[in-house]
Amino acid sequence: MSDRPTVSTGNGSDPAAHVMKPGWLTVNVLNRTVAWMTRRGISVWGSRVLAVRGRKSGEWRRTPVNLLTVDGVRYLVAPRGHVQWTHNMRAAGGGRLILGKHVQDFTAVEVADDDKPALLRAYLKRWKAEVGVFFGGVGPDSSDEELRAIAPKHPVFRVTPTGPTTPAA
Repeated sequence: MSDRPTVSTGNGSDPAAHVMKPGWLTVNVLNRTVAWMTRRGISVWGSRVLAVRGRKSGEWRRTPVNLLTVDGVRYLVAPRGHVQWTHNMRAAGGGRLILGKHVQDFTAVEVADDDKPALLRAYLKRWKAEVGVFFGGVGPDSSDEELRAIAPKHPVFRVTPTGPTTPAA
């Protein structure tokens, strides 16, 4: 029962195929605990539940995420790479962030790789203890070049609220 993440990189040369699958402990204990707390209105270091429509099914899919704010702008970073929610986000162009009974609809625009180093640095500064293993040894003190080198493996979306936060139905 290992909690070591496994890497699935397709042919190995395509950063867009980079996915780090979480271990058993993360999936069955940590993610569920954070999601449970977040659904009840307790944010763990900026946690939210992300709801985004599935690109094929159209059904709402939910996953816990860390909401990063830099200079008043909000971002979602995918530490595990090009996972399902990132594909769904690209197709949907937005979704919902949920904290307890509060729901915030938003649009999302993917950030270009060259614009990611400062955002990845801020994300790692805040959550390295939680997600550092997914960044291959790159951390908040790494150079811009090191951060730029891993940028294609970690999608980042700028999140823009589309209306007031409303109580969940």
